[in-house]
Amino acid sequence: MSDLLKNIIRFFVFILVQVLILDKINPLHRFITPYLYFLFILWLPFRIPRLGLSLLGFVFGLTLDFFTHTPGLHAAACTLIAYLRSFLIGLLRPKEAVEISYAEPSVTSMGLMPYATYVLLLTFVHHAYLVFLEFLEVGNILYFFGKVLASTGISLLLIAITEMLFNRKSRYRTNVA
Repeated sequence: MSDLLKNIIRFFVFILVQVLILDKINPLHRFITPYLYFLFILWLPFRIPRLGLSLLGFVFGLTLDFFTHTPGLHAAACTLIAYLRSFLIGLLRPKEAVEISYAEPSVTSMGLMPYATYVLLLTFVHHAYLVFLEFLEVGNILYFFGKVLASTGISLLLIAITEMLFNRKSRYRTNVA
């Protein structure tokens, strides 16, 4: 299956899972909200340029906003993590991985700790920005950080389960053209 077709299928699967399953779960104590949809952006191939990645993140978030009736919240958060993704990969990707080029971020292509740091940081940034935009204030700082940390924790658990269930085969990127 081509990378384009695989990513188009992922686009719709992540949107459907978020809208039809995870959004139907009532927030636990109005505090924990499970999000998994942004994993689509984290799994995109390395070779997508930053501008294209930002536009794709915006369209992906806007698609979710359409289904959840949130005016641009997810679009803003997805655009932010899509933009930051390239910087973070540049910092975390092992130097020897530059010669051994893989197609997309994974434990195999980046190593366990760099990949875990990559997922943790972008998940935290996504949730912090989303919660901040949702409330547009940080009046009660303990509530803000509690909600961000709790939602980040449940999302990391969902990401770990997804990574175990859908073991992605890391392939070498070919240097054709």
